[in-house]
Amino acid sequence: MNRQKLEDGIRILHEEIRNLKHSRFTENKDFIQHGTTTLYQHCISVAYRSIIIASKFNLDVDMRSLVRGALLHDYYLYDWHNKEVRAKLHGFHHPRIACENAMRDFELNRIEQDIVCKHMFPLTPKPPRYKEAWIICVADKACSLQETFKLGTSFWKPVSFI
Repeated sequence: MNRQKLEDGIRILHEEIRNLKHSRFTENKDFIQHGTTTLYQHCISVAYRSIIIASKFNLDVDMRSLVRGALLHDYYLYDWHNKEVRAKLHGFHHPRIACENAMRDFELNRIEQDIVCKHMFPLTPKPPRYKEAWIICVADKACSLQETFKLGTSFWKPVSFI
C-alpha cells in the first residue's frame, strides 16, 4: 500500500466534496441507490474505494480526476426507483445522462468524461479508455454488491467527515 498516495487521495476527496457542497451534487442525498445507501453515500464510497485500489497497487493515476469522476459517475439527478421519472433500462442509459448533466454543470477533463460515460461497461458498449475509468468500473461494482447484499463492514460506520 502506498501510504502517501492514500493520504493524498483522501485529502483530494475531502477537497472535492467541499467543492461540490453548493452544487446539485447534494441532491444525491435525497435518492436511494442500493439497499439503504443514498446515491450521495454511494458516490463517495466509490471514490474512496477507487483511492484504495490505486494506492494498494501503487498505480500511476491522475488522483484528482479519479476522485472527481467517481463522485460524478452517477450524476443523473433522479430517483431511478420511480418508474415515472427514470430512464427506461436505467443501467444502460444513466451513464449518458450522468455525463450530459456533469458536463453541463461542471468542467470535466477527458479522463473524468470517460469515467462518467463508461463506468457501466460492459453494459455500455465502449470500454473505458483510461485506467482511472477502469478503476471506477471495478470500485462501482464492488460498492454496489456490498450495498445491495450488505456484505462486510459498511464504509459509513467510521466516517465522520461526510
